[in-house]
Amino acid sequence: MGPLTERRAKPALPFAGHYRLIDFVLSNCSNSEIADVWVLQQFQPHKLEDHLSNGRPWDLDRTQGGLLILHPFSGGEEGGFHEGNADALWRHRRLIAQFDADVVLVLSADAVYLLDYRLVVDRHLSVAADVTMVTTRVSEDAGRFGVVEVDGEGRVAGFAYKPDSPASDLVTIEVFAYRPPALLSTLDELAGDDGGLNDFGDELLPRLVEGGGAWEYRHDAYWRDVGTPQSYWQAHQDLLTGPAATPGFSLDDPAWPVRTRSAHWPPARVEGSASIDGSLISPACRVAGRVVGSVLSPGVVVEEGAVVERSVLLHGAVVRAGARVEQAIVDTDVEVAAGDVIRSDDPEGRVAVVSEGARE
Repeated sequence: MGPLTERRAKPALPFAGHYRLIDFVLSNCSNSEIADVWVLQQFQPHKLEDHLSNGRPWDLDRTQGGLLILHPFSGGEEGGFHEGNADALWRHRRLIAQFDADVVLVLSADAVYLLDYRLVVDRHLSVAADVTMVTTRVSEDAGRFGVVEVDGEGRVAGFAYKPDSPASDLVTIEVFAYRPPALLSTLDELAGDDGGLNDFGDELLPRLVEGGGAWEYRHDAYWRDVGTPQSYWQAHQDLLTGPAATPGFSLDDPAWPVRTRSAHWPPARVEGSASIDGSLISPACRVAGRVVGSVLSPGVVVEEGAVVERSVLLHGAVVRAGARVEQAIVDTDVEVAAGDVIRSDDPEGRVAVVSEGARE
């Protein structure tokens, strides 16, 4: 995600206007009645921690349990910066052991999906798995992910992390349920091997698969990883297309609300001869130009005579009169000058990205 994550942690990246990517994981936890949620953070923590608001938007600001933020720390052999997500778990292993949970659910906050985690935990416990991997089938390059092979009963028989030649289109969605003793003992074993503790897919998951204790839970509803600008942009286009493109995913379902930190934004304003078609317009936006098939985060301004098509504009972006933005992502507080044209010249149709601070 390069330009979009140089100044913010990926989970703090806006999505669908006023949400952040981490909102989907935290809302899934809240709706799944998971009351103890720990957030591991290290890179660019300030915007993310400010957004978390002690867990209040997700009813996680509790006297007992609730939200706990785990930072890198100094002291002892566990001290130091995390060198990957498996390494992060190992460095906090004493706290995990002390909590003595029946299941440790490990989630990544860089994808868009809705899922009742209770179903995953029930499956995990029913087969007495060491790890249960939530999987889905993808139409894009499976080699970007952890690729899974399963037998007829759902046991994971093969796992390859970001392979050059994927054996199938079945991949993990970075939702894992672990049996704590298996997780902690395997982490300790790998910590003694050179280079054994980096990301889950490097050594941890392959070791558990080799031991025969890995199972899958199949997620057949909408899921999209947003680890590249193209996939991030495409996820917004999916959202604008509607239920046909996003089965099982809705921001309007009162039975499964997606919660976020609320801000006191004024209403959006549509001025004069403005034209808006098939778009999401957030609070505090001011639109006087033409907006088609686009998503505008709070505070975006599109002046008279400006055109925005099939694009994502983040908080406070401004498109001046006569400017044109097509198939692009415009970062927070970027100003597109009057008469400028922002579009990708890539022959494969990849999205253009204008990062924060790139334009005055």
